[in-house]
Amino acid sequence: MNKNKISIVILAAGKGSRMKSPKAKVLHTICGKEMLYYIIKTSREISDDVSVVVAHQKDTVIELMSSYFDDINFVVQDTDNFPGTGGAIKNISVKNEKVLVLNGDMPLVTASSLEGFLESKSDIVMSIFDLQNPDGYGRVIIKDGHVEKIVEQKDASIAELNVTTVNAGIYAFSKQILDRYIPQLNNNNAQKEYYLTDVISMARADGLNITPLLVDEERFKGVNSKKDLSDAEVIMQERIKTYLMESGVIMQLPSTIYIEEGVTFEGECIVENGCRITGNSKIINSHIKAHSVIEDSIVKNSDVGPLAHIRPSSLLEDTHVGNFVEIKKSTLKGVKAGHLSYIGDATVGEGTNIGAGVITCNYDGIKKYETIIGKNVFIGSDSQLVAPVTIEDNVMIAAGTTVTSGKIESGSLAISRTKLRTIENFYHKFFKK
Repeated sequence: MNKNKISIVILAAGKGSRMKSPKAKVLHTICGKEMLYYIIKTSREISDDVSVVVAHQKDTVIELMSSYFDDINFVVQDTDNFPGTGGAIKNISVKNEKVLVLNGDMPLVTASSLEGFLESKSDIVMSIFDLQNPDGYGRVIIKDGHVEKIVEQKDASIAELNVTTVNAGIYAFSKQILDRYIPQLNNNNAQKEYYLTDVISMARADGLNITPLLVDEERFKGVNSKKDLSDAEVIMQERIKTYLMESGVIMQLPSTIYIEEGVTFEGECIVENGCRITGNSKIINSHIKAHSVIEDSIVKNSDVGPLAHIRPSSLLEDTHVGNFVEIKKSTLKGVKAGHLSYIGDATVGEGTNIGAGVITCNYDGIKKYETIIGKNVFIGSDSQLVAPVTIEDNVMIAAGTTVTSGKIESGSLAISRTKLRTIENFYHKFFKK
């Protein structure tokens, strides 16, 4: 597809009251990214002229989308004077002769599913699908294979409400059609809004043919509620994991695994059941074992879990992390941490072994502090490292030790234990037995 042949306008100005949330509808997330992100990403695959119409929480919408894309034209709708989908198009300026109008709450649309709009020579193409329960959708009245008009549900008669052919909400117009009819729109309707769908009625009244395009409900599904959001995430998860498995990732019971948009895999990787991998995590030649969580981190040539938690900004390389180990904002290279440990704000060198129950005490209630652990360090079970602390290479920390000094010199043994004291017959005296 030649990107220079079509312009795209994405409608993202609405509040989305049915979401029952203070957050703008298009900013609700699916698989780690806002709904609007997906439709912009798809649009950029087929066009280099993409405009996004914003209004509700416009500053937040623009800021978030600009963090992903640097070539999007944002247009602020005058919702006070020109509310509605027709009002959204009033101030749009496009480069190309064909204009595709998309909705920001349709995250499941793909570039391939839009081909029918791009290939058609009609002045107007609109998407439709048939639903058993059309509640909430505008009804499409079709005669002799052409669209006669679209009726919004709130404005529909009883007979029109019984129509099951509904408007899927995507249109392709010639630029001349928009230039001709958008200025003629009025708000003489129940909602006092300017409807883009009225362009269809006016064009039909002038004898123009409007081509209906039957589309796949799954891909053109609008997200209007938290239930819709959940359903869309299930579909998106299936797409993400299918792509990754086809690219070579081994997944055990993939339906139990959650992987966000932005996660990447390289080399031979295994992800066992129940895992959650989020953010911009990168997994390279690694084995992620059952029920482990990896957040916005890099895991290379390592195995993690089961039941481990790798929190954001961590780097594991040539490392073994076992069950019930939590790592946060730390770099471990060539390290073994078998079980039941917390490592936070730390750098750990190769050959180091971290015993069960070892904790880096990195937070004093006000500030976070770093722990530096060198190479070939042996840290015995149930030890606490009170940051800021540096442990040089080739050090042994005895089990049960609390390290509070600033530095442990290379070659040393650090041990801090109170002398064991036993009191005979204490048990019997205490329980009076």
